[in-house]
Amino acid sequence: MLPEKNRLKKKKDFERVFKKGKGFEKGFLYSKTAKNNLKESRFGFVVSKKVSLKAVVRNKIKRQLREIVKKKLSEIKPGIDEVIIVKPGFKVSNFQELERIVNDLFRKAGLYL
Repeated sequence: MLPEKNRLKKKKDFERVFKKGKGFEKGFLYSKTAKNNLKESRFGFVVSKKVSLKAVVRNKIKRQLREIVKKKLSEIKPGIDEVIIVKPGFKVSNFQELERIVNDLFRKAGLYL
């Protein structure tokens, strides 16, 4: 699980990222990135009912994304808030493919050190 200090939880934090953040897209993933004044980078995930009506499927996607971000935390710049949005039509055959897409998205957004 993603450490507590690296999670976006409050509605106002999500709204700030949506309002002031820069958007990047790769496949069925879209991300909004905004600077924060903290020493840690924080992440939030949005998977709507348009992706799947089943909560089990939506939660599985979020768990997989959290695990990928957890692996990459040491390589990511500090002081960034990131919201990853999964768009409708999301289809990934395996975890490695999802990991590759997230890696490309982070590189595109300039999150790596």
